[in-house]
Amino acid sequence: PYSNNNKMAPPPSMTPPPGCPMHEPEQKKPEPTPPPSCPMHQPEKKPTPPPTCPMHNSNDNSNAPVTDKLNELNMMPSQISQNPQQDQQIDLPTERVISSIPREDKSSKWEYPSPQQFYNALRRKGWETPEEEIETMVDIHNFLNEEAWLEVLKWEEMRGCPCKEDPYLVRLQGRPRDLSPKAWWHSLWGSPVPFDRHDWYVGRCGEQRRYVIDYYEAPEEAPGVPVFSLDVRPALDDSKSVFCRMKAAASEKWQQWFPSEPSKDSSA
Repeated sequence: PYSNNNKMAPPPSMTPPPGCPMHEPEQKKPEPTPPPSCPMHQPEKKPTPPPTCPMHNSNDNSNAPVTDKLNELNMMPSQISQNPQQDQQIDLPTERVISSIPREDKSSKWEYPSPQQFYNALRRKGWETPEEEIETMVDIHNFLNEEAWLEVLKWEEMRGCPCKEDPYLVRLQGRPRDLSPKAWWHSLWGSPVPFDRHDWYVGRCGEQRRYVIDYYEAPEEAPGVPVFSLDVRPALDDSKSVFCRMKAAASEKWQQWFPSEPSKDSSA
């Protein structure tokens, strides 16, 4: 069900939590004990919710408050503290990495959260994640978003633009508990469901269109190296997006039915 190639994460073994913690809406606290199969299960610490449960509010006495006001561009709190937690044992970096994804003003680019901000967001949501794994999780988070943007650019190139303006990301929304129609359909036939979903709103030439991104875990190609599959495509919100999807599907089927002959080396 995935239209894009697998993406092997460059950092060592580490699987991100199911759903981006930086913009997932808070819900009521679920049952306290996760099943043993939960990948982030740490029995000696505060229980971690199973993958199918929403992240909940943390009840610890954190000294890293976060304002409740949400930034409507990315559905993240407007100000995520860089202060360490009271019981934190490792100093996490507070530097933020600049992405390659342009903002609407075209003079700046989106910034990724620092490892300390990422950890504070996890703690605020109730995730007890080992501190030594936070930097790897942030690296994977950033890597996947960069790969997603590259896929968006491929679609935009196929779509074309008369004004030759470069696309930019207007806003985004994390929807980890909302199955996309495509993911839902494939799940009916036994395919795994994505561990996260984003909706990205991309602007270009005075227009704005929505892209759906499903994030899947893929089988490891090497021991200890996580592999992910991204299914990035324009949402079927307008006729142009429908045409692009149909064109891409037809091209993919053509390549399957009529694979191109390998080019012969003239020097052979």
